[in-house]
Amino acid sequence: MSEYELSELGPVDYLVIEFPAGHQNFRGEIAEELLRLAEAGTIRVIDAIILTKDEDGNVDASELADAGDLGELVKLEAELAELLAAEDVEKLANAMDPGSVAGVLVYENVWAGPFASATRRAGGQLIANGRIPIQAIIASLEADEALETTGA
Repeated sequence: MSEYELSELGPVDYLVIEFPAGHQNFRGEIAEELLRLAEAGTIRVIDAIILTKDEDGNVDASELADAGDLGELVKLEAELAELLAAEDVEKLANAMDPGSVAGVLVYENVWAGPFASATRRAGGQLIANGRIPIQAIIASLEADEALETTGA
């Protein structure tokens, strides 16, 4: 990346999505949505790998290019920076259950780039961020609804 591109970079996040053994139902839908987000300019994929963990706990990491026929994902693969190091992969794999497959995605939030750049030019720096899991939001809303229903 050039110095200009780095100064305009939006926040960079990563996701690790595990698909437990027996619950893997890949139909191409994930790839379609990922491409849609990238083509819309919402995100820019920086790195993507696939982790498999066998029943003995051995982990195999594959770059997207090694995953076989990429179909339309070949558009994204050409731009990947391969940012994740072996130590990163090892740490991420520790969270996986044996027999599972996980996708690791590192992406720039392109939509937030102008705001992030303006913040940096004003002397600001990100000191904390986080994400609230959707399951926690659903549980909270259900608990609030139960309180309203019972009147307690």
